[in-house]
Amino acid sequence: MLSATTIAMMLADARLPVGGHVHSAGLEPALASGMDPSLVPAYILGRARSVTLVEAGTAVVARHVSLGGETDDLAHVDRAWAARTPSAAVRDVSRSLARGYLRLALRLWPANAAIEACAGADVPFSRPVVVGVIAAAAHLDAPALVRLVAYDDAQTVAAAMLKLEPLDPIVPPGWVLDACAAVEEFVDTISALTIPDAIPALGAPESEGWVEAHSRSTKRLFRA
Repeated sequence: MLSATTIAMMLADARLPVGGHVHSAGLEPALASGMDPSLVPAYILGRARSVTLVEAGTAVVARHVSLGGETDDLAHVDRAWAARTPSAAVRDVSRSLARGYLRLALRLWPANAAIEACAGADVPFSRPVVVGVIAAAAHLDAPALVRLVAYDDAQTVAAAMLKLEPLDPIVPPGWVLDACAAVEEFVDTISALTIPDAIPALGAPESEGWVEAHSRSTKRLFRA
């Protein structure tokens, strides 16, 4: 059996075919709406203290539910996430990315009841719910899952920045480390969550507005 650390490294790998190449974590919409590129480090930190905690909390609760075998409750977790994600465009992108994770999960963990429940859901689940279910299947503990979600979000923005603006590639890794450090103080609290109602409700209204506008654009590199 592979170690949980190895699984976490795999899930954090940008080369994983789960759709990250079509997603900038809202950076392209932000820049297209006039945000100065110099503010990208602050943008990443802002996400680390808001939407990342919602995503991480959702993933942790989905992991807990999956480990308990109550797969029917995953829909409740997904509804709690949706209630904290007002933008229809953001929800749509998340569910699309989740399908990529499910394709991977079905290949790597066949016959896993929670993964099969996600794949067979009438309404597609969001990415954090699917990531939480994968974490349960892979024996990834809750603190590692929180850190994985934080790293993935920050790294997605950093990687997208290199495609959108001229920049020395040695710079963005520092942004990612700063974002992960900013999340560290919340790791214990988020890791202890077990019920959907406890998922943080922290929004980013301006960012969601940018993504909504971006979803109607015909000139874009990323979906969001």
